[in-house]
This record gives sequence, structure tokens and C-alpha cells, in this order.
Amino acid sequence: MLDTEGRVLLIRARDLRDQPVWTLPKGALKPGESSVDAALREVQEETGYRCEIVREMAPVTYWFQRGGRRIRKTVRWYLMRPLAKVGEHDHEVDEVLWADRTDAEARLRYDSDRRLLATVS
Repeated sequence: MLDTEGRVLLIRARDLRDQPVWTLPKGALKPGESSVDAALREVQEETGYRCEIVREMAPVTYWFQRGGRRIRKTVRWYLMRPLAKVGEHDHEVDEVLWADRTDAEARLRYDSDRRLLATVS
């Protein structure tokens, strides 16, 4: 998510090994939920910001390991604009941070997050 000054909203959460990681807000669909509705809900839950969609971005597909199994995941991304701070982040997030692009690129752990950020103008 970007604000009007070009800052990026990051979250510090825990990876599958319980290590801290800076990343972009994302989550999972609930049954019957659209990708847009899930994205808006997850961002609000993870950051406390109510947002609006600016545009859909290219999806990102990656692989990860869980329980000895290799899992392929595709994430649909949306560029968003914050409308209002409506609460605090949920228990899955340790910290929320507005960062300028250079700081965001340095903090982001995953190459896919950095590549996605590079596509935002």
C-alpha cells in the first residue's frame, strides 16, 4: 500500500520458523470471499487501515515448505490507498511501519516483495 507521499506500508510478522520478517500485508480468502474483499479485509486486520483499491497488480507465484511438503502459492496483489486509520493491527503482526521506498526495499526479506514494489509507480 502507498500513501500520497509515496511511502510503503510494511508489516513485521513471523515466518514459518518464527523469525521476524518485514513483508507486505497479505492473507487468505475466506469461503465465498472475492480476492478484492479479502485483500481489503486482510490489510485492515494486519495494519488497522481502511483502504480503497487503486488497481490490481500482477500476481506472484512462489514455493515454500510446510510440514515437509512443497507448496505452490499464488498471491493476487492490489495497489491500495489508505482512507482512514480505524484500529490497531491484529495478533499476527508485531509492528506496522510506513517506510520510504529505499527503506522498504532494504527491509523487505522476500525477493518477490521487492520485485513487486519495483513495479509500483
